[in-house]
Order: sequence, then C-alpha cells, then structure tokens
Amino acid sequence: MARATVSLAGPPVGPVAVPAAVRGIAADAPVEAVWQNQLGGITWRIGDPADRYVKWQPLGVDGLDLDAEAARLAWLAPHTPVPQVVDRGHDEEGEWLVTVAIPATSAIAERWKSDPEQAVRAIGAGLRRFHDVAPLEGCPFDWSVESRLARAGSELACPRPTIDRLVVCHGDACAPNTLVGEGGDFVAHVDVGSAGVADRWADLAVASWSLEWNFGEGWGVSFFDAYGIEPDAERIDFHRRLWDVT
Repeated sequence: MARATVSLAGPPVGPVAVPAAVRGIAADAPVEAVWQNQLGGITWRIGDPADRYVKWQPLGVDGLDLDAEAARLAWLAPHTPVPQVVDRGHDEEGEWLVTVAIPATSAIAERWKSDPEQAVRAIGAGLRRFHDVAPLEGCPFDWSVESRLARAGSELACPRPTIDRLVVCHGDACAPNTLVGEGGDFVAHVDVGSAGVADRWADLAVASWSLEWNFGEGWGVSFFDAYGIEPDAERIDFHRRLWDVT
C-alpha cells in the first residue's frame, strides 16, 4: 500500500508571532512555540521550566476541535495520565486550550531519536495501558470505521477485517503523542481529541507506522513486544488505509 502523506506538523521553522491571548495567559513567564500544524495551529510552552501548555489556532480554520479535546481530557483523566485542562477560551483572533504541563518529554525528543529503543517500548507499553484502563462501558465517544468515514465523506474499497477487541482508542497514537520520563518509561498521553471506541488495531496500525516516520524502519518488533501482541498484517493494512482517507 502507499505510504501516508507525512504531515507538515512539527516544531516551527523560524520566528512565530505570539498571539495576544497567549501573551496574556503567560503574563511575565517565558513563551516558546514548540509545535505547529499545517493549518496554522500552534502549541506554546509557558514557563521555564514549563508549567502550562497552550494550544492556539486561528478562528475560522477547520483545524483541531478543541472542545472535543477538552471533553475527552476531562473524561479520561480519572483513568489514565493526560494533561489537566485549566482554561478554554476564544477572542476575535483565535481560540485556545490551556493545560497543566507534565514533567516529561515527547517520545520523539532529540535524546530518544539517537537511541529510540526505550521510547519505542514506552509507546507500546503506554498504548497497552491506555487500552486496558480507559473504560469501554459508558464511553461517550466513537472512533469506529463507520463514524470516521462518515465524517470524512470518504469510502474505503477494500475488505474490512473482523474486530479483534473493542477498546477506547487514543485516536492519534503517533509517536509524538506519548510522553516519556527521564528513565525512558511511559508517563502520559497528549492530543486525545479523537479518542473513542474502536478496534484496538486502529491505534496499533498507526502507532507502529509512525515509528518509521520518526525513527526509521525496524522498530515494530520492540513496539509490539512492549504492547504484548503479535503483528496482524491484515488489520494493520486496513487501518493504515483508513487513516489515509480519514
């Protein structure tokens, strides 16, 4: 199958103007842009060391659904480590979501890119924990094949595998969205705005794929071993195709 188009999201290249709302939230604390998506949304780190993060995006842009993310963070917080929401707002320029900083680094921080084994295993172990502890019963969010295709207005003309195990999926289990501690252990997940009930392979297929984008080939063995499952080629192929069209 064709490889997914690699997102243009990543650390900003060059200076980025600080929106007035972000400057107001930071007050006198240092502000640094740490992530930018292809639609103009920026994540800002507040403080040194960080004490908060602000997701900000321009108004009128079909980008992140910050209401959806805030709702999922609140629902997940009693069950699994995710950032705590402290503010949600908007003005004439944009909208934002403020969360408390977690003392950990992204699994694709430079220290892990040079020696990915611990980070890859943390991604696998962390995803297994997420799937095991987020309660399926009573979850109000849906990330099924049907709902994703309907929202995207897309179709997928290939055989659909049977469901292996329904879980609450992360919804964007790419490597950057796992936070790792100093010792290389899983600490928390971020960017859960698409979390919802689906077959666990919807997460597993994309998480393992993202290792190639971030670390190069050959890390799937460590990832699946840390998660505790054997790769399933049929389900991986289907859910990567689904990711491409939704």
